[in-house]
Amino acid sequence: MAARNPGTGLELGWISKVHVNQPAVLRHAERIQTRRTVKSNWQAAWLLKAVTCMDLTTLSGDDTPSNVHRMCYKAKHPIREDLLKAMDMHDKGITVAAVCVYPARVTDAVNALKAAGCNIPVASVAAGFPSGQMPLQTRLDEIKLAVGYGAREIDIVINRTLVLTGQWEDLYEEIRQCREACGDAHMKTILSTGELGSLANVYKASMIAMMAGSDFIKTSTGKEVENATLPVGVVMMRAIRDFYWQTGNKVGFKPAGGIRMAKEAITWLMLVKEELGVEWLKPELFRLGASSLLEDIEKQIFHHVTGNYPVYHDLPMA
Repeated sequence: MAARNPGTGLELGWISKVHVNQPAVLRHAERIQTRRTVKSNWQAAWLLKAVTCMDLTTLSGDDTPSNVHRMCYKAKHPIREDLLKAMDMHDKGITVAAVCVYPARVTDAVNALKAAGCNIPVASVAAGFPSGQMPLQTRLDEIKLAVGYGAREIDIVINRTLVLTGQWEDLYEEIRQCREACGDAHMKTILSTGELGSLANVYKASMIAMMAGSDFIKTSTGKEVENATLPVGVVMMRAIRDFYWQTGNKVGFKPAGGIRMAKEAITWLMLVKEELGVEWLKPELFRLGASSLLEDIEKQIFHHVTGNYPVYHDLPMA
């Protein structure tokens, strides 16, 4: 992770006059989607970059130690070794950026990664995920529990009621206390943008989260009806840029939910490059939350190397 975001005091003046030109944002997002994608070696390079920025995730009610162990093995070996050798990338240490699980599975993930001999961090969702509709003290206790189990990154979720009712002081204070409960663990703040009502609220919630000390802001839990969308990404990245210009503090960005195809990952990477610059294109400042995305990326890498698309047994760990 990058240096911690120390946050600032609550500056309501920064957000009191916010106006988001929604038609312009939508047009910009549409233009990004219609651009010609990269091909051949360039595409493979972008896809490997996406892998290194990925939070490989399992957040299912039927998670068990065995499937968490399997995911951790895949986290260390995201692309088949012979495919990497064919691209002369086998010795570059390509792994995912982190694995993300529920607090109850953090110990399983920590032990599996330790046994595999790698230093991939474990991230845990917490703070009443996915609804955020728990008493604050319960949410804080859950964060401390996950950190105690060994999580080095915490993905908290905000109480959307505070955004929808304009209770910005209370939102700031809740996030600030969550940051304090994280201790040395880096904190990603999930805004659940599909439930915030407007792009203006997305910008305001982004700014409040960064003022309160969030190290990353994240679009979605993956459980909402609407998850990561490009218009929301544009607004959140411009909030990150504005916060950086105001304070000099870099905050990371994580789109999550519904990102399943390799071409979508490349689109997000290109949007980050355009809005924030190449210095954000590293796992310290950009993450992709995904559970099934890696499967399609490995298929595209297989096709790049062999000229054919894989059948099921070619990528049994995908």
